[in-house]
Amino acid sequence: MIEIEEVVLHRVTMPLQMRFETSFGVQTDRDIVLVELQSRDGSVGWGESVALRRPLYNEETTDSVEAFIRNELVPVLLGGKFDHPRNFNASIKHLHGNRMAKYAVESALWDIQAQQQGVPLATLIGGTKSQVDVGVSLGISPIPELLEEVRDYVNQGYRRIKVKVKPGWDVEPLDAIRQAFPDIPLMVDANTAYGPEHEELMAKLDQYELMMIEQPFPEEAWELYARVQAAMRTPLCLDESIHTVSDAEQAIRLKACRIINVKLGRIGGIEAALDLAEVAGRAGIQLWCGGMLETGIGRAYNVAIATLSTFTLPGDTAASRRYWNPDIIDPEVTVDNGQITVPSRPGIGYRVNEHQVARYQRYQVHFRRHGGEVSFHE
Repeated sequence: MIEIEEVVLHRVTMPLQMRFETSFGVQTDRDIVLVELQSRDGSVGWGESVALRRPLYNEETTDSVEAFIRNELVPVLLGGKFDHPRNFNASIKHLHGNRMAKYAVESALWDIQAQQQGVPLATLIGGTKSQVDVGVSLGISPIPELLEEVRDYVNQGYRRIKVKVKPGWDVEPLDAIRQAFPDIPLMVDANTAYGPEHEELMAKLDQYELMMIEQPFPEEAWELYARVQAAMRTPLCLDESIHTVSDAEQAIRLKACRIINVKLGRIGGIEAALDLAEVAGRAGIQLWCGGMLETGIGRAYNVAIATLSTFTLPGDTAASRRYWNPDIIDPEVTVDNGQITVPSRPGIGYRVNEHQVARYQRYQVHFRRHGGEVSFHE
């Protein structure tokens, strides 16, 4: 039984180790809401919001996540008991959208559930792997720098290289990469930057022996995706288009893709990911776990979900040191020959370093249950 006695929201800002550019902007740091749940039995679960500071990837922002958790989710957490995280999800089905906020809380409940059962989170959700293959995502940068990055990560053993592209920045970098590295597993990600006028360009990209082209078109361009996928050898992968299991079912029905990138925050959490994995597995759709520049907390959940047998492609869960110096977990996530060893400790498998959390923290807010009342202080 999970009975939450205290909720602590930590608002932190963490500088990235590098400038990360995509088709919708540049990030040099992350503004994050961390969720700490303290249960009556002494278990402590942690979750992380993956929303951006501005509504560029989806409609949520760090501010909206914090407000939704404060106003809507904290009263539910402190007002009930939950046999399982799925019970919590059932209790908030009347609250629409805000999937990244829901995930930040739901994931912490899964952490507690796994601790209470004395098993790693990967085991609790049905994972079957002791190691997971990982790739790396590279932002837009000058070609000489990009080639050096590719060479570095290939030498480190990463199992797949992903390169961000946008109109005007696609064929040239791919030409350069393929000339230097003709055989590496390579994919591109456009973050919705292209439109119907770029169908001919997609045919050009089809010549580069890519693992996939991720989200080239707008989220709801279902007919365009279906038409382009039917004409290409290269699989299309959907990311921003898939918010729910129903979206995945529509993509499958229309043959709009052959691969789906599962981001836990985008689809609303672990329960949603498990349901989506079942649907995709029946349809023969390949899955992999995408990244949102997570801290070690969010990275731990990505590792756990990637242990499912339906996740057959390397994810974006690179080592902590690529992004943070230092990360906020002990030990940090490390990559050996393109693989992460799945932690064996109960829960998410990593210890949250509260000293490092405090180092990055701007403020924190406490909510506590007192009998039938809820109090809070900043």
